[in-house]
Amino acid sequence: MRYLVQPEFRKSIISREIYGNFAEHLGRCIYDGVYVGEDSPIPNRKGMRTDIVEALKAIRLPVLRWPGGCFADEYHWMDGIGPRERRKRIVNSNWGGVVEDNRFGTHEFMELCGQIGCQPYVNGNLGSGTVQEMQQWVEYITCPDESPMANLRAQNGRARPWSLKYFGVGNENWGCGGNMRPEFYADQYRRYQTFVRNYGQNRIYKICCGPGTSEDAPNYEWTEVMMKQAAGMMDGMSLHYYTLPTENWNRKGSATAFGASEYYDTLRHALFMETLIRGHGAIMDRYDPDKRIGLVVDEWGTWYDVEEGTNPHFLYQQNTMRDAMVAAATLNIFNHHSDRVRMANIAQLVNVLQALVLTDGEKMLLTPTYYIFDLFKEHQGATLVESTIHTGRAAQGVPQVSESASVDKDGRLILTMANLSLDQGAPIELLIDQAAMKFENGEILTGQAQAHNTFEAPDNIKNRPFEAVKCSRQADETRAEFVLPPCSAVRLSFSK
Repeated sequence: MRYLVQPEFRKSIISREIYGNFAEHLGRCIYDGVYVGEDSPIPNRKGMRTDIVEALKAIRLPVLRWPGGCFADEYHWMDGIGPRERRKRIVNSNWGGVVEDNRFGTHEFMELCGQIGCQPYVNGNLGSGTVQEMQQWVEYITCPDESPMANLRAQNGRARPWSLKYFGVGNENWGCGGNMRPEFYADQYRRYQTFVRNYGQNRIYKICCGPGTSEDAPNYEWTEVMMKQAAGMMDGMSLHYYTLPTENWNRKGSATAFGASEYYDTLRHALFMETLIRGHGAIMDRYDPDKRIGLVVDEWGTWYDVEEGTNPHFLYQQNTMRDAMVAAATLNIFNHHSDRVRMANIAQLVNVLQALVLTDGEKMLLTPTYYIFDLFKEHQGATLVESTIHTGRAAQGVPQVSESASVDKDGRLILTMANLSLDQGAPIELLIDQAAMKFENGEILTGQAQAHNTFEAPDNIKNRPFEAVKCSRQADETRAEFVLPPCSAVRLSFSK
């Protein structure tokens, strides 16, 4: 397969936030996930698991969305501040009817983001909350001056404001956030966002609730209405899309027990992300031709039946090389559309859906999806460059190879490729046009589609060195040859 990369043809900056994540009060994502409490025997710093924090720092996690999700539009932030023993206990009606004791609230979330070194993305409650409640939350977090909410924050142990760039005005308001029509939500958004104010030097990037989508219902009408009615009042618009092996939400299939047909169906559905971004992007282009407004894909990933013996409302699923291939292909799509896609948040961080991390008491493992984020992290903040691959089809309409290429601030060329075929290697003939470069290093993630890590064998699937690259260079070009094994993802680096 001929793979042409043209580093001199620079395109858009690949936003670091495309490699973001999402943590909702759902199942064991927060409690028994990232947060174990300060009195836990599991090593922690101010209640946050140190092993998870270190793992997220290693992949340079850029942004974390919280508290939901459907939970966000029933979350009243004042329930989660002050002494923990006095915080209100509520019922998490969205996710299993379990008791939520609010031990993890605003202060804890900002502490977690501080330890990781990532930007916080807070999702406000438009569905069941008031305008005043949303305004006061932003004031509580960001106001540096004397004010009622700043004084309350100081009473709760934080005199200095936090920095908060990203704020979502509602979540899935077409569904669990209120079952609103687009026209009604557009008016509500216009009203609520008015009071999401900038305090001191803090500047909020306001994210409007965008469409929930599926292949049968891409929901272009929602985007049309939002852009027509509120484009001048938003900085970003969300988009949600989940990948299922089938089109039946009631029987989504096993995360680990699947055959070739289910594998390719899953990849085919995942690649529909390209169609969605093009379709919604075209509507946005009519109202925002300069692409000021970012498309924020703040919920995406695979969704299967829960693991046997677990709470069906906790959405706990294993994570295999199939999920890694979905992640690699999706991140390559985001890279190619980085002129419009400014943030993406895979669902979710720990123990829920396509998680990067799984825990069992004091045990922790990193999933194949985690290792894809590790492979691709070099794209963060780099500049997309022109690239074209002449790939055939693997099966069921799925292209064999997915790719993207970028140049970082030091002039290094970063290539990420995934061979989506289950049984065919992909011989690559790479031409780096108008650039004499040398092969620097490479890493690969590969294995059988069903392969995954367990608490007994946590290192079964992980990134390993990939050096099988034959490289030659001339004055004005570089050529390289290598073979991508079936079901694999590779990151290659070249330098001048």
